[in-house]
Amino acid sequence: MREPGGTPLGEAVRELLLDSDHVDPWAEVFLFAAQRAQLVREVVAPALTRGAWVISDRTYFSSIAYQGRARGLGEHQVREINEVGLEGVVPGRVFVLEVDPGTGLGRQHRPDRIGSESVGFQEAVSDAYRDLAGADPDRVRLLDGRAPVETLVDQVMGALGR
Repeated sequence: MREPGGTPLGEAVRELLLDSDHVDPWAEVFLFAAQRAQLVREVVAPALTRGAWVISDRTYFSSIAYQGRARGLGEHQVREINEVGLEGVVPGRVFVLEVDPGTGLGRQHRPDRIGSESVGFQEAVSDAYRDLAGADPDRVRLLDGRAPVETLVDQVMGALGR
């Protein structure tokens, strides 16, 4: 599943967030949180109720890093906004693929509005993820994004006890 996206509402919000010329930073927080709340209600919570695993390319930790830290809106505030809408449905594990921000920017085929931010912005995001991992090492694990895909899969599956 992808974020933003994964539901009709989420896909519409994705277009607004990634393809608009300008989005106010606080509007960005609330749009991400709104699509995430919808995704939890329509997709994530029902899957968890069935006993399924849910894998997503992003979580509210992304908002904490991007909007809370890199946009300077406050990590605690962004966390609280998201957690209200999630009603306790939060990821059990988060794997962050670490890569030098300049390298990461260079990997993009077509940068979106957020992917077009400066290297300094991306460095602030990286710093936030490292701090999140340090504060919650049982949940957030950093992986070397330069490693081969097979190695990364093995590391993730090993961390999940598989």
